[in-house]
Amino acid sequence: MSKARKADTDQRPAAWEADSHDVIRVHGARENNLKDVSIELPKRRLTVFTGVSGSGKSSLVFDTIAAESQRLINETYSAFVQGFMPTLARPEVDVLDGLTTAITVDQRRMGGDPRSTVGTATDANAMLRILFSRLGSPHIGPPSAYAFNVPSVKASGAITVERGDKKAVRATFSRTGGMCPRCEGRGTVSDVDLSQFYDASRSLNEDAITVPGYKGGGWNYRLYTESGFYDPDKPISSFTKKELHDFLYHEPLRMKIAGINMTYEGLIPRIQKSMLSKDPEAMQPHIREFVERAVAFTACPECDGTRLSEGARSSKIDGISIADACAMQISDLSAWVRGLDDSSVAPLLTALQQTLDSFVEIGLGYLSLDRPAGTLSGGEAQRTKMIRHLGSSLTDVTYVFDEPTIGLHPHDIERMNRLLLQLRDKGNTVLVVEHKPETIAIADHVVDLGPGAGTAGGAVCFEGTVEGLRAGGTLTGRHLDDRSSLKASVRTPKGALEVRGASTNNLQDVDVDIPLGVLTVLTGVAGSGKSSLITGSVSGRDGVVTVDQTPIRGSRRSNPATYTGLLEPIRKAFAKANGVKPALFSANSEGACPNCNGAGVVYTDLGMMAGVSTTCEECEGRRFDASVLEYHLGGRDISEVLAMPVDEAREFFSGGEAHTPAAQRVLDRLADVGLGYLTLGQPLTTLSGGERQRLKLATHMGEKGGVYILDEPTTGLHLADVEQLLALLDRLVDAGKSVIVIEHHQAVMAHADWIVDLGPGAGHDGGRIVFEGTPADLVAARSTLTGEHLAQYVGA
Repeated sequence: MSKARKADTDQRPAAWEADSHDVIRVHGARENNLKDVSIELPKRRLTVFTGVSGSGKSSLVFDTIAAESQRLINETYSAFVQGFMPTLARPEVDVLDGLTTAITVDQRRMGGDPRSTVGTATDANAMLRILFSRLGSPHIGPPSAYAFNVPSVKASGAITVERGDKKAVRATFSRTGGMCPRCEGRGTVSDVDLSQFYDASRSLNEDAITVPGYKGGGWNYRLYTESGFYDPDKPISSFTKKELHDFLYHEPLRMKIAGINMTYEGLIPRIQKSMLSKDPEAMQPHIREFVERAVAFTACPECDGTRLSEGARSSKIDGISIADACAMQISDLSAWVRGLDDSSVAPLLTALQQTLDSFVEIGLGYLSLDRPAGTLSGGEAQRTKMIRHLGSSLTDVTYVFDEPTIGLHPHDIERMNRLLLQLRDKGNTVLVVEHKPETIAIADHVVDLGPGAGTAGGAVCFEGTVEGLRAGGTLTGRHLDDRSSLKASVRTPKGALEVRGASTNNLQDVDVDIPLGVLTVLTGVAGSGKSSLITGSVSGRDGVVTVDQTPIRGSRRSNPATYTGLLEPIRKAFAKANGVKPALFSANSEGACPNCNGAGVVYTDLGMMAGVSTTCEECEGRRFDASVLEYHLGGRDISEVLAMPVDEAREFFSGGEAHTPAAQRVLDRLADVGLGYLTLGQPLTTLSGGERQRLKLATHMGEKGGVYILDEPTTGLHLADVEQLLALLDRLVDAGKSVIVIEHHQAVMAHADWIVDLGPGAGHDGGRIVFEGTPADLVAARSTLTGEHLAQYVGA
């Protein structure tokens, strides 16, 4: 060591100031329902946040810590660049110290664009394209020639480029892309079923159009009855070829109809613009049902659903085309790539191999790269986003996870735990919002929020070690070691739902009889074929009500009252009691405050900086015009009713002047699913994932059906709430319903009357029934992975 270097070492302080920044300090957090929360989180440790659904976990972790980290990173960019970024408001918190760069890995579904796949979302597809452009035979062009997102382009004509006195003429331009010209890289082509648009046996004046929103007498309808192109009293089946074309496909034409200047357009292009081109998830349920009936999507006949042009499919490596590679199960593709050996692309093969191995390591080896990203479940999407972080060289990063065990069999949870610890051991801070005791058990530090949900939560009940949590006496601590026991007796089935020859996705010609009149649990490792069996063979049958994992969509104006249909009987009750129109009692209609248009707040756009929202001074946040608040029902105005929690509203509408049976029924269902603490007017955007799932369940419980299918209803549920869910499932069965639950939670399995276990593995290693019978028989046999874990759980 040189003298200068040694002298420098000798002068170093015993304790470096830089090493003292070992905590993330939060002081005075008030986001959503947080009540002035102050905590210190150790860096480079695994911290798990627990608490009942709605207790404030996401508000603290995502809306405060992660949001502020992202906002501060965005501020390091120039004002010009910030103009293209989402503007983030500073969270409601007094002090946030010691923040590091936060990477959020949440459960938001990945893009629903049909051209977005597992391969494009993880860069595996990009590496495969480069590989085929180097080694594929015959050679067809650069990597873009294998990309189904890039169309082939050819242009001819003189293009003159002037530089000073010199002129250069370019005659042609071409680009080779891999997009199938027929389906434009979507893999499917759509066909419109005209019988769903109109009844050909009727005339237009006899309400022939069957599209939602096209009622006789409305402007949408008068556009066609009074256009003059055809006789509105003639049945559509009697239209001439030209009349039918004018009715269905006429190009937009500005003309006078019923004395008003309007644009006439054929029914099909008009519906395509207003309904068929929009995201189905953003539609109202009745319009979504119409779209699903009216449009049939079939595999493109030209590319056979591969999305690729003929040239891209013809180029192969060892007899495998890029379409074949993307269609392989990732675990098989990984083995194929491992067998390739070419020094010219060695670094590329290494990087691709690492990415594919990460899929297998994280439990997603059963997927294929051509799987549309929009079809992944929330848990699968979250684990797919993790892929890019597993091989990252970054350290001292804060990773934030939202229930990473969702959709995971107990066998897979062990693997997920190892990955979380692996990220921590690389020197990162890992923050996890979680309910599963298996993951809480590996935490270095636990923060328990509560004690209740909504306004009854938002405080720190415990902070410390897992052992301290167990001894702490909080709701989470008391239930952490809960173990359900097997039922002494099970219900007797009343018939069966027959499934024969099921072969959707990876199912291998499955025959199964699902018993009716009992609680049936469908289980198996992730990717074993549970959802394929339900969606392909059970959902869609008469009398079957399916509550799946698709997220609730809603704006700031949407709330539990509007989403569940509760507001309708409330408005009618107010209107009847006061002798006025129901529309007055809607903040989105005639009763809205004119200053804020019923939003309750006024938004000020500050350009590239975060916008500011201030409570409306006119209505003081109540959303209604002052004149509307003069009308009362049972001594309360409409804004006071919408401010009530569900439990209070149940009592309010149960008797007296405010007695409203229709509202009472909806409120009872909300209380049944454990949402008694929610206020009727709380914006949907502020609800947690578990609350949204249960809100959806409460809505579907109002539908008439004999068979209920629930897809992982324990998602977002605290250990203490699982008991309440089991009681709800029992009430449904005792009321004569058949309940089928896709679930991994051992407490639900132990409570079942019948279990159907799929497996034994995932992808092509699954897709078979490996057990059918009672939970007691499954535990006694221990013949499957599920049986082993359930036996361990119940202590058998």
